[in-house]
Amino acid sequence: MCEKIITSSLTVFVGLFLSGCQSGRLWAPEPGVGVSPLDELPVYISRLTHFGQRADWSHDGKRILFIEKTFGDVYEIDLETKIIRPMTHHYFHEGYTRALYLSNGDILLSGARWFNASDPWPSRDEVNAELWVLKKDLSCAPTPLGEHCSEGPAVSRWRMTIAWTRDNAFYTGDIVYKSGEARLVQKKKILDARDLPFDCDLETQNFRGPDEKELIFSAYGYQGSEVMGVDIETGRVTNYSLAPEQYDEPEGIFPEGKYTTVECDRHSRRGTDYIDIYKLDLDGSGNSERLTFFNEYSGYKATNPVVSDDGRFMAFQFARKGDPAGVGRGILLFDLSMYEKLQRAGGG
Repeated sequence: MCEKIITSSLTVFVGLFLSGCQSGRLWAPEPGVGVSPLDELPVYISRLTHFGQRADWSHDGKRILFIEKTFGDVYEIDLETKIIRPMTHHYFHEGYTRALYLSNGDILLSGARWFNASDPWPSRDEVNAELWVLKKDLSCAPTPLGEHCSEGPAVSRWRMTIAWTRDNAFYTGDIVYKSGEARLVQKKKILDARDLPFDCDLETQNFRGPDEKELIFSAYGYQGSEVMGVDIETGRVTNYSLAPEQYDEPEGIFPEGKYTTVECDRHSRRGTDYIDIYKLDLDGSGNSERLTFFNEYSGYKATNPVVSDDGRFMAFQFARKGDPAGVGRGILLFDLSMYEKLQRAGGG
């Protein structure tokens, strides 16, 4: 089915692509006044939901997990049927900021035990945000792991191993089950910002495949913000973005570990309200390719990309200028396979 769509789209779209090649990119929008990027999506991007943020792929590529809103419920969309089902309606809670599939299909959550609508942001702070495990059969409320987490944790795609940030340091640990309840064991510190030769704030992002011996992370405040990696065994740190005074934040990784998707303002150098999604080489060259052009439209940005385990698709969200980090207004699907075929067809 997907192959037929790609073939048909190529026939219709190659002419348009060739006419836009002078700009050096597949998507060459020239938006009019009041036009949004959703009005002019290229053929390889489609809209999945009209709400939601922080998508995550199931390991079989058939479902996407996402947060309704910051401090909201967690939902899952079936990509074949487009049915959206709630994952956290069966118990009372104070809302979540992250939801990620573990390697066994259970769900790692991050959220606080309390929420104050008149002062919400402390519930996102590491002092209050905790890690929990929700069973995939939704048979009960989630189990707390006894660990607090700053922003997003990282999850292994093939082991029950996670990484998280606390007190500006990285930790790893393994999730095991005792008497049917999740427990965190083998906790280990792998990096402390105080041991680095420069000042920055840390956030874990992704284990780098295929061997997952390296953790890709954000170094906020260093040369703007840089994409870096730390060798889990040796602690050696590598700078991959190499882009002073540019905002680069890794948010998803390709399964073979050669590339990561990045929130980046290279096209404007104006900060996080002016970001789009780029594909960054993880070979130390600093080379990158812009994938989305939402920021060409007044007041819009594309954020929080995540790549499917087979590398064929990217899910991401769109937001408006001024929205806090991580806030999304709907999930979109980027067909990377179609995009690459269109590039080849046009000689890009």
